[in-house]
Amino acid sequence: MPNRHPSPFRQQGSRSPAIHSVRNAPSALLAGGLCVGLLMTLSACGDDSASDAKSASGQATVKVMVGGLDKVIYLPAMLTQRLGYFKAEGLDVQLLTEPAGVQAETALISGDVQGAVGFYDHTLDLQVKGKKVESVVQFSHAPGEVEIVADGAASAVKSPKDFKGKKLGVTGLGSSTDFLTKYLAVRDGVKTSEFTPVAVGAGQTFIAALKQGSIQGGMTTDPTVAAVVDQKLGKVLIDMRTPEGSQQALGGPYPSSSLYMNTQWVNGHRQTVQKLVNALVKTLRWMSEHSADEIAAKMPADYAQGGKALYAQAIKSTLPMFTKDGVMPENGPETVERVLKSFNPNLKSAKVDLSETFTTEFVKKVPQG
Repeated sequence: MPNRHPSPFRQQGSRSPAIHSVRNAPSALLAGGLCVGLLMTLSACGDDSASDAKSASGQATVKVMVGGLDKVIYLPAMLTQRLGYFKAEGLDVQLLTEPAGVQAETALISGDVQGAVGFYDHTLDLQVKGKKVESVVQFSHAPGEVEIVADGAASAVKSPKDFKGKKLGVTGLGSSTDFLTKYLAVRDGVKTSEFTPVAVGAGQTFIAALKQGSIQGGMTTDPTVAAVVDQKLGKVLIDMRTPEGSQQALGGPYPSSSLYMNTQWVNGHRQTVQKLVNALVKTLRWMSEHSADEIAAKMPADYAQGGKALYAQAIKSTLPMFTKDGVMPENGPETVERVLKSFNPNLKSAKVDLSETFTTEFVKKVPQG
């Protein structure tokens, strides 16, 4: 599928001041002035990194909000930092964290950060709300999510058909876990009004909700999944950590974790974006060549709250979801659109231009090797 970018020249809004100033000048000066004005415009459109914030070492500073830094589905962000790949590209990337992807989205739209690591599906949801954001590197081709059913409710909840009347945990209302839970329910004939999504975050807050019985199940990721199963608090009902699991549950590849950014910012900072993508794709390649134990060893020690062995197992279970090159999987955007339109009234009748929700421009320029 062709992927279009809005022309940066159309985003200028007005003619260059240099062109205005020579409107009545002699022809020789006019020609020279036009050249200067054109060069100024080209420079502004290509990359305005000269005016970007700089760190003390002179590196370009980029703030990225992650919808849960310790979640394995977003592991490439911190791993890239730990491997030193951002720094090698001349970037000072500040990784921030929020419990849910929807909160990372909010930080991006408000302008608090320049990038968000979260699910690609937010780009479609935002487009129908008049916001232009796009995935610039796709970490995965499967959701990496698992629908857990509490141990005490396992006999009553054997499929999404049994969601009716239940309280189900999601990371946040309006989050991708919320989206996917609603899709699974609707797919199996349960209306979204017939069950209650409960925002319980991930990790210890999700586990506490299960223990207290405030939810009968919920959607979460590793390492929470590994901890829940290890503590015998719940069982896996639907596993979408692999492309096969995504195909079975959603009917196709489901691009999820990604780095997405405001299209206008991307158009004005192409050099910086390319460096970000270079670093992240290099990490994806590194991940494809190393074991879960080796990956776990590179991560912060406090991410392995259930122990090193359990954390490595959580990574191993989730590794199949990741791409090796950061490229959007074929037919992935169409799967996401179909899933969202099945339950989201804002999207159901809206026309979505999928070509504006992602770009492969930068991943295709990443140096080989």
